[in-house]
Amino acid sequence: MGNPLQLKSLNHISLVCRSLEKSIGFYQNVLGFVPIRRPGSFDFEGAWLFNYGIGIHLLQAEDPHQMPAASGINPKDNHISFQCESMGTVEKKLEEMEIEYVKSRVEEGGIYVDQIFFHDPDGSMIEVCNCNILPVVPLDGDTPALQCSRMNCNLEHHVQQPQHPASISL
Repeated sequence: MGNPLQLKSLNHISLVCRSLEKSIGFYQNVLGFVPIRRPGSFDFEGAWLFNYGIGIHLLQAEDPHQMPAASGINPKDNHISFQCESMGTVEKKLEEMEIEYVKSRVEEGGIYVDQIFFHDPDGSMIEVCNCNILPVVPLDGDTPALQCSRMNCNLEHHVQQPQHPASISL
């Protein structure tokens, strides 16, 4: 499995914003991120937010009018994805907040994964899913499968046959 750069985890993603204030509000109020201290030596506007073990660094666009306009919600576009506890709760909250979204369902070996896609104020795509029910199976048959949960990923013995929902431990 190799780790040539000795990586440990995802630290943060950076997103350029039209309005720092609107984006901070979205990531706080919709996704539950908390603003954290950012180094004072930066000579540009921005904000750091943190939750779920990752950071989101928001950067104020130098020219907000030059940013591309958001197009329709396309699940095949670049996006960041978050695992959730309840897809029903996510859908209900998005409706309450009047945030437009698209639902999708993926099936693999009898396992069904639900996805909800929507945009942040700047058109960056967000996905919320219950993807942790899918085993992470390396293409190399000699490598152990990874079973991921919200909290961690564990190496498990790779089973050549597809797993069924009843046999997947979370």
